[in-house]
Amino acid sequence: MNMNSNTNRIGNFMTQNAIYIVLIVLVVGIAIKDPSFLNIGILRDILLQSSTRAIIALGAGFILITAGTDLSAGRVVGFTAVLSASLLQRPDYARLFFPDLPHLPLWLPIALAIAAGLVVGLINGFIVAKLSVPPFIATLGTMVAVYGVNSIYFDMKPNQSQPIGGLRPDFTTLGTGFIGKSGPYSIPYIVIIAIVIAAIVWVIFNKTRLGKNMYAIGGNIQAAKVSGINVGRNLMAIYAIAGALYGLAGVLEAARTGGATNNYGNMYELDAIAACVVGGVSTSGGIGTVPGILAGVLIFGVINYGLTFIGVSPYWQLIIKGAIIVAAVAFDIRKYLTKK
Repeated sequence: MNMNSNTNRIGNFMTQNAIYIVLIVLVVGIAIKDPSFLNIGILRDILLQSSTRAIIALGAGFILITAGTDLSAGRVVGFTAVLSASLLQRPDYARLFFPDLPHLPLWLPIALAIAAGLVVGLINGFIVAKLSVPPFIATLGTMVAVYGVNSIYFDMKPNQSQPIGGLRPDFTTLGTGFIGKSGPYSIPYIVIIAIVIAAIVWVIFNKTRLGKNMYAIGGNIQAAKVSGINVGRNLMAIYAIAGALYGLAGVLEAARTGGATNNYGNMYELDAIAACVVGGVSTSGGIGTVPGILAGVLIFGVINYGLTFIGVSPYWQLIIKGAIIVAAVAFDIRKYLTKK
């Protein structure tokens, strides 16, 4: 009896902490192959590359917890990257997007880009909540439309679809600057921004009425309506927040890479959804945590960086990522069926 109790306890622990165990196993496995992987500078690089992906995944997490999905995330990232970059070029750059544009305060283009993402999120929320269009179809439509709008903007004269470069140093510092002296122990600004955003999202998830309503809607939308929750208004707020997070991620991606094109963010939404699912966000809705989402992002960050570090072919990396995604979804469905 005692042995069975211990076995159940171990099984429950493994189930509840599977995502963190997988992350540890990945790191240990890569470190065994090449011990130099356990280097603070490499950890910083992984965090640096994962920061914008984490913000996108947190936005996608809002939608997934309501039992929805958001396919527009990547194209919103691309649009807001282009929008912010086009307004924050150095005046001496040879190919200016707006040759006669006066010097703008840094916060203004950033705020405009985040607001643009928020508006797309509101449109998604309106289509889903008020027109009763399934989230998959609604966000598929906005994904295509946003890419079209971005491409028209990107093709305006005199730019005419040329990559946007020559970004202002005060802007690129957000993506490449760091606190502390140059070295492995310096902390990138973009990582700090991602941590702050994660903390804010954790508060929304766990300490606000919107967060409680979000879980209730994802758990059982009919029960949420009966209990007096204004589902439509909450869904619009949730999609708007997600859109704003995509907008911020687009701004930071442009700052990190020092430029932008209309193809930025392509397929990012699938990486975000995959990270959420691997991180324990249920595809059935109603379940998901901020630490889990961040762990999911880090797993893919370790796969991308770590397996390249030890010389694993990118094609094998795709196979490993695909296997992890399928295993995570299968595990989630098994838990859901067990509960039923």
